[in-house]
Amino acid sequence: MQPVVINAADVSQWVGKLWWPSLRIGGFIAAAPIASEKTIPNQVKIVLTLALTVLLAPLAPVPSSLSIFSGAGVLTAVQELLIGVAIGMVMELAFEALNFAGQSISMTMGLGFATLVDPQRGASVPVLGQLFTIMGTLTYLAINGHLLLLGALANSFQTLPIGVQNIDRDFLLSVAIWGGRIFETGLLVALPAVIALIIVNMALGVVTRAAPQLNLFGIGFTITLMCGFLVLLMGLDGIMVGVTNLIDTALRAVVELVGTPAAGAH
Repeated sequence: MQPVVINAADVSQWVGKLWWPSLRIGGFIAAAPIASEKTIPNQVKIVLTLALTVLLAPLAPVPSSLSIFSGAGVLTAVQELLIGVAIGMVMELAFEALNFAGQSISMTMGLGFATLVDPQRGASVPVLGQLFTIMGTLTYLAINGHLLLLGALANSFQTLPIGVQNIDRDFLLSVAIWGGRIFETGLLVALPAVIALIIVNMALGVVTRAAPQLNLFGIGFTITLMCGFLVLLMGLDGIMVGVTNLIDTALRAVVELVGTPAAGAH
């Protein structure tokens, strides 16, 4: 029986087939919604990265000439991390926009003092910002956004091959443009409520000028708070439509960023 001979070149090639995809997937896990939450232990993130690497590695062609311990290998490793972070970060921007929209409404209606500890960010955020983030998360899961995001990550190994210079000015410009569009869509979610509350504050200002003896701090805060809750209640359907459009815009941004696989690619 002939002994099995394993040389260093074969071992390096086997390691490379898992090493390069794991960098992109690790960057994705570090920035993607839900998976990047601080409440998830690092051990779980590592196991998830390894599991996705084993599943997606066959879809990632790796150049045989690409060495891990070389200058080109270091640059490729940095590029793979940045690609994974960019894919996850574009989607995460949608949730940041929702949080900002909730904070804008909270400050306008006088509810900025009501805060909750956000487990994802590890900081206190207004309660409406947390509410909008929860609504966005449930919408994201309901439309299988996490599966679409994983599909975009898998397609990226065909459209943005390993070992090819993929991060250039156009790639960075696309990230910046889509980030602006996502935040614009998030602001549109809060805009109707903010405008309605500004009108209420202007009306209170007119009443105060007409009747200076009224205690604005006594009645103004109560009226603004009640009108804010009324606006949120009446506009809940519109808010949900805006949240859905925001998540859809972020998913389209990821697909646009990654691109479409060429015909016949497997």
